[in-house]
Amino acid sequence: QVQLVESGGELVQAGGSLRLSCATSGLSNYAVGWFRQAPGKEREFVATITWNGGRTYYADSVKARFTISRYSAKNTVYLQMNSLKPEDTAVYYCAARVAYDLASRASDYNYWGQGTQVTVSS
Repeated sequence: QVQLVESGGELVQAGGSLRLSCATSGLSNYAVGWFRQAPGKEREFVATITWNGGRTYYADSVKARFTISRYSAKNTVYLQMNSLKPEDTAVYYCAARVAYDLASRASDYNYWGQGTQVTVSS
């Protein structure tokens, strides 16, 4: 059974940092992506990493502020978020796809977690 469980979301002040975690099970050789959805907006791509951590790709809005990484021994993918802004407020989801390449469309991902709320106050 495939499971993705996000954690780490909370209320933080602008300029602060958070680290989100995505614990996975039931998968092998999979790429992971982070997406977010703010109230009244469509789900948007944030970052993705290949199955072995060799390549990453970021949305322009988070580049140089967010870092995606994975610790394969623990089947966990992280999203380190620095210099947070109020516009980063959203529910953050991790997603997985059994593939070797990178993808930024939500429709390319087969498995999703339940999401974790990140709120950045001004």
